[in-house]
Amino acid sequence: MIISASRRTDIPAFYAEWFLNRISDGYVLLKNPFNAHQIRRVSLRAEDVDAIVFWTRNAEKLIPSLKILDARGYRYYFQYTITGYPRSIEQSVPATRRAIQTFIELSALIGPEKNIWRYDPILVSNVTSIDEHKRIFEKIARALEGHTNRVVISFVDMYKRVSANIGQVPGLIMEKETAKCEMFQTLAQHFANISAQFGMSIQSCAEEIDLSRQGIMHGKCIDDELIRSLFDISVARRKDKNQRPSCACIESVDIGQYDTCLHGCKYCYATTNHALATRNFEKHNPKSPLLLGEPEMPLEPNIDHQQESLF
Repeated sequence: MIISASRRTDIPAFYAEWFLNRISDGYVLLKNPFNAHQIRRVSLRAEDVDAIVFWTRNAEKLIPSLKILDARGYRYYFQYTITGYPRSIEQSVPATRRAIQTFIELSALIGPEKNIWRYDPILVSNVTSIDEHKRIFEKIARALEGHTNRVVISFVDMYKRVSANIGQVPGLIMEKETAKCEMFQTLAQHFANISAQFGMSIQSCAEEIDLSRQGIMHGKCIDDELIRSLFDISVARRKDKNQRPSCACIESVDIGQYDTCLHGCKYCYATTNHALATRNFEKHNPKSPLLLGEPEMPLEPNIDHQQESLF
């Protein structure tokens, strides 16, 4: 079993204490995102977890505790986003320089092969122009040289909630056809060239467009081949049916919850709005087996942790 922590929220940034408590107790309770009354118990015991994939923009709070995971035999790697957008688009993420410093600190601890840089999503607008993306990408890539082996890119998906949130940014005008036009191909080629210059392979994430001419192949963020390479173990290669058709990730169990991330990114598909996420965060108890709230019924302490039972 692979644990995703998490596509739905930034667990390292905001819920590190809770995560370590879940590791200590050996299980987590997960609410069905489509039916809050349906809860299942998932083992987090080291013998039941093949690998953990962390998704984050700020690993500062988790870094001091990674030695606990190492001592207990957990295998993990990071998908680490640094984009350098203005505050009007990314309200509360760490400043780019600080994000880079933390990224480098993490890579020094776990190795560059386990720390993947995400320049994601690519949002082209009058504020974040093609030329600005070229400048920022090269600046970050230069700073991360030797500290990561891979960069992942993707173009923003304009879901209904994303369009609504982006529409609230004063003066922002989106380039809606970028992914289909020549200038995106040119931008992708620039990314590929810069990545090669600084010793990084480059992949796309859940993109339908073919960028193979630019040397950018479709990637897997939760990647059986990477797991085999890093940890010398084999995991099931089944595609995760719960992800978008263009997503190539293999199956995992996501332990996050929607509308709980406080970064305030206007393009985020997992957060309806920052105010709701803030209200939800107030319901968080680091000692609860649930990310938000408390279970409605007591749990038997001797329940088999290998079971993913519904109740």
